[in-house]
Amino acid sequence: MSKLTKSPVAVASRALGAAQYALRRYAHRFSPKVYTQPQLFACLVLKVFFKSDYRGVTALLRDLADLRAALGLVRVPHFTTLQKAGRRLLTLRRANRLLTVTVRRLLGRRQRVRLAAFDSTGLECGRRSHYYVRRRAKGASQPQKTRYSRYAKLEAAFECGTHLLIAAIPKRGPAVDTDRFVPLLEEALRRVKLTTALADAGYDSEPNHRYAREQRGVRSVIPAAIGRPTAKLPTGHYRRLMKRRLNKNYGHYGQRWQAETGFSMIKRRLGSYVRGHSYWSQCRDLMLLAITYNIMLC
Repeated sequence: MSKLTKSPVAVASRALGAAQYALRRYAHRFSPKVYTQPQLFACLVLKVFFKSDYRGVTALLRDLADLRAALGLVRVPHFTTLQKAGRRLLTLRRANRLLTVTVRRLLGRRQRVRLAAFDSTGLECGRRSHYYVRRRAKGASQPQKTRYSRYAKLEAAFECGTHLLIAAIPKRGPAVDTDRFVPLLEEALRRVKLTTALADAGYDSEPNHRYAREQRGVRSVIPAAIGRPTAKLPTGHYRRLMKRRLNKNYGHYGQRWQAETGFSMIKRRLGSYVRGHSYWSQCRDLMLLAITYNIMLC
């Protein structure tokens, strides 16, 4: 089973090396040139690694000389410098480029992935614990249920063998997954050649099967469970195929649970929440979470 490294020096060195491939050294030729963009990005990765905020990671960098040496920092950046760097370096275009570099560095010369598991998960917006929510509802004078109508949602594709995250799309939930299979498949195919895509019943759709199999040459395995439970076979050629042969000829479908393992590794090690309040700040946090996970993956 894959493991996540616990060494902050190793994480800082890997983040710096990946950013040097994906980012320019300086944002502009007239920039102050005190810190490079790869150095600032590595500081952002350490912020996620330590489950800290901008002020907290600058305090850690002041205290830990080995981290400053690994990043080549002469002085510690101000926390507002990191905040502005996060807005600049974690746009979707740059974040996808950084994620691609981490995938290529971990896969090496191997370009084909045999099995990939597709799934999505929700993350809390803030650090309010589930225990606090239950206690607040229990201690109220009137019976009530505390519900949250919006949450940060990460759509991801994991390689089943190594739990490597090969595609990530930040969104906001709740939302159905039926129309999200094609965008997630396209993100994965931008980085690797995929043989089989495994997804749960939330992605069940005949157009999804047709697009994957007929247009992209990827074998899609999705249980045909959407619709009324009747004795008749579902509509559509590929959905009927799933109903007849999923348990007999697709024994590797059990590997779809590797996506659940990947999300569990992310939430246990890096946290199950995002700190951003606006939509785009939550998207930046989700992409940084995905990139940091790949950097930590051994």
